[in-house]
Amino acid sequence: MEPTRGRRSRAERDAITVEIGYALFSAAFAAAVVFGAVSGPALLFDLPDPLHRTLLASGTLLAAVLFVLRTVSVLLRFGREDGSQPSQPGRTSPDS
Repeated sequence: MEPTRGRRSRAERDAITVEIGYALFSAAFAAAVVFGAVSGPALLFDLPDPLHRTLLASGTLLAAVLFVLRTVSVLLRFGREDGSQPSQPGRTSPDS
């Protein structure tokens, strides 16, 4: 017999929405910091054209990769922790 999957409660949907928002916001912030750190000198200083293009391209690539990795890692961690919380606040699970 196949287990039936019930609908998610409002609290579960809200928790998922908050976690997605956190994942996207923190990934965007981290990517912006990395982009600024790598590409900042190219934007602030008068550098030779090949170095300017290399820094901009490297900053863009690193920021994009970091954004994806951070988003995926936050969402995977949330998926793994989903069942680890006690079902009722104030109660601990038997193995704690």
